[in-house]
Amino acid sequence: MPIYAYECRECGVRFERRQSFSDAPITVCPECEGEVHRLIQPAGIIFKGSGFYVTDNRSDKSALTGSKSESKSESKASGKADSASASKASDD
Repeated sequence: MPIYAYECRECGVRFERRQSFSDAPITVCPECEGEVHRLIQPAGIIFKGSGFYVTDNRSDKSALTGSKSESKSESKASGKADSASASKASDD
């Protein structure tokens, strides 16, 4: 059951009540019996699953995979240069 916050329009007192969704909203202040209105409160957010925690930072994972692909492309480029220079030497 949710907790609703109310404020009295007459005396300004704020109070909370636990009510079911089907219950009618409170209209009378418990202090001065004046008119009350329901306050809007921020909702709590709960993140579930992977990717929402500091330890699950995606940039760290992508940095690791990026460094592996860069080193592979560098080795391929250097391997091509070595084979090209070797073939030139054998042609001479």
